Amino acid sequence: MIKKYLKHTALVFSIASASCLALAQDEAVTIYGVKSLSGGFASYGKYADMGSKLAVEQYGKLLGQTTTYKEIDTEGNAGKALRKVQEAISQDKAKFFDGGTLSSTSLALGKEINKSGGVFITPAGADELTGVDCNAATFRWSVPTYGAIRETVIPLFKEHPEKKRWYTITPQYVFGEALLSNAEAVFDELGIEHVGNSYHSLQEQEFSGYLTNAMAAQPDVLLLLNFGAQSSNALRQAINFGLKNRMTILVTWSSGLDQFQELGADITENVYFGAQYWHTVDTPFNAALVKQVKDAYGITPNYPLAADYTSTKLLLDAIADAGSTEPSAVIKALEGKSYAGPTGTETVRAADHQVLKNYYLLKGKAASEMKNADDFADIISYGQSFPDQSSLKCKAL
Repeated sequence: MIKKYLKHTALVFSIASASCLALAQDEAVTIYGVKSLSGGFASYGKYADMGSKLAVEQYGKLLGQTTTYKEIDTEGNAGKALRKVQEAISQDKAKFFDGGTLSSTSLALGKEINKSGGVFITPAGADELTGVDCNAATFRWSVPTYGAIRETVIPLFKEHPEKKRWYTITPQYVFGEALLSNAEAVFDELGIEHVGNSYHSLQEQEFSGYLTNAMAAQPDVLLLLNFGAQSSNALRQAINFGLKNRMTILVTWSSGLDQFQELGADITENVYFGAQYWHTVDTPFNAALVKQVKDAYGITPNYPLAADYTSTKLLLDAIADAGSTEPSAVIKALEGKSYAGPTGTETVRAADHQVLKNYYLLKGKAASEMKNADDFADIISYGQSFPDQSSLKCKAL
């Protein structure tokens, strides 16, 4: 009787174990894309979403499990994004997140995801993300504001050392403030005279008053420190005011090809742009990415698409490297990881979770010089500028 009972128990246990194993194998590894699909930065979020989706779709099985993707629309609002991520964590047991367009959103999300024990990769730019507000969960693919300023202002000044008077237009939130403080530090290093600054709100779309102030200061260079639709509107209005004929214009943080397509060559000609990514960069990863995006979507990849494709793939690769979906193991796999990326060899610095990669200075071409519909700009220079590890402000890792 006892033997019969033990055999029956063993059989039940065996069936239960097999069922659990089958369940584990069918269970999905889900990446949550935190994207601004509506609101003021929806044009950016649209392409970021396409990039993450493509990376997940191409990946197939991961650790014997299906990879899936779910969007979370931030609506361009940090408070709404935080509530939605909290719901995903509490209701879906979400662990892996990619995105967060605005720095204010990414800072809030990084803290929440870290508290819940997840992993978050973002393209947002404020230095604090991998600086004073760093945490174990948060990683950043894009070059922060420190590098974006140094890889645009310095090479432009070296090309035109006679242009010593600069005026800035700055969005008054964490990202804009970070760009401005880094620009002022470089101005001091180079002996550039900062002849004025105009702040504007995150909702501003009319820049005529700020441009009038800039013209009155008679700068040699107008430095636009805003992003997305705001930088496009500011630039378009600056051209309408005839500023391109009076001064050099630099958009230090562009959204890449999408912005050029929106504005057109008549506006972007002879304007300088900083870029995290450009589709003509000659690397094997980028060549494959350009082909994959054209096959999937019929377009050439732009910055938000490339950024979120790369960071989503990086997260999936780290899960594979860890051999586990346990976030602590994935974090260890990410720290110090070097890989072939769209800008060449890219490395995740363990000390602050910043990806070390190139940043590009572009110059807009005339329409008559374009070799194809996407040939809007030449790469003038590129390089890597990051604080030395000894001077990092990240102390939480």
